[in-house]
Amino acid sequence: MRQKVNIFSKTKLLLMAIVSAGMVASCVNDELFRDDLPDTNSKVDTVFPAANFSYAASSDDFRIINFTNLATEATVFEWDFGNGNTSTEQDPTFTFDGEGTYPVTLTAIDGNGVTGSTTIEVMVVEGPFQPIILEAGFEDDTLPEGGGDGRDSWRNSDLGGVIQITGSPVTFGDQGAKLPVPAGDRVGYQEITVEPDTNYDLSFWYTMLSGSSDPSLTVAVLGVTENGPFANKEEANDAIIASVTVTDDSEPDVYVQQKLSFNSGINNTVAIYFTNGEVEARLDDFTIEVGIPGAVPPSAGFDIAQSETNFLEYTFTNSSVNASTYEWDFGDGN
Repeated sequence: MRQKVNIFSKTKLLLMAIVSAGMVASCVNDELFRDDLPDTNSKVDTVFPAANFSYAASSDDFRIINFTNLATEATVFEWDFGNGNTSTEQDPTFTFDGEGTYPVTLTAIDGNGVTGSTTIEVMVVEGPFQPIILEAGFEDDTLPEGGGDGRDSWRNSDLGGVIQITGSPVTFGDQGAKLPVPAGDRVGYQEITVEPDTNYDLSFWYTMLSGSSDPSLTVAVLGVTENGPFANKEEANDAIIASVTVTDDSEPDVYVQQKLSFNSGINNTVAIYFTNGEVEARLDDFTIEVGIPGAVPPSAGFDIAQSETNFLEYTFTNSSVNASTYEWDFGDGN
């Protein structure tokens, strides 16, 4: 009897061992192969990294090039400056040997190891300094050190409230700047470094709602070195070295490009300054390039103020530069 009990116990132990081994194998198999099939409701990744970048020379040394990473859908960045020089920084700075054209490659890699790359011929030449506009397209996370909400570089509480951000309509990227009414309540202001006595072309895209009796949007360049800092709007307006007032509200969903040319004069720092009239306006994608040497064409601009005693009466302040005669058109033949 005792012998039978022993046999039964051994059999039970053997069965338990087999069951345990099966459970372990099942767990191991689950662990090994759980990533082979997508989870419930998962989606195939169809948006892949796109590599792109811009660059600008340092104002101190033209050989020092600051690179701005414009890649999307990527978390890892690999730069190749040639001759074995590389970097994994998001926005690196590299010093080239001297003047010349250098191929620079950026490879952008996402979390799944998918890559995208681009090679741009970087021109390193001694000449006018190429300014840099931060958050030029009002996009999130585009500051050189990372982060930013698209408008951090455009704040100046002395001159007005902070701009709003819009997601529609936009002309590039996902966001743009929005200036709601009342007129002049919000402003954009950003100081940039320039080379003195140099011509520059500042370009931007804009649109505004239709239906306003007096639609306008003014973008100006202020001489900060010569006249700054500015404690109020009056001081800012007195420092304008170029401005343009735009009024096209024909298609609110379509952006129009505008260019403003200016000479920096004695300034090595200028400010981009914009605000709206009695209309909701939007701006997007500021760019600046070194202009053609020679005389800068006139730029037309003005500010408006409504009378406190007569709502039909407005005062117009001319902020045009490089002009000697002026022609006003108030509509209806006036």
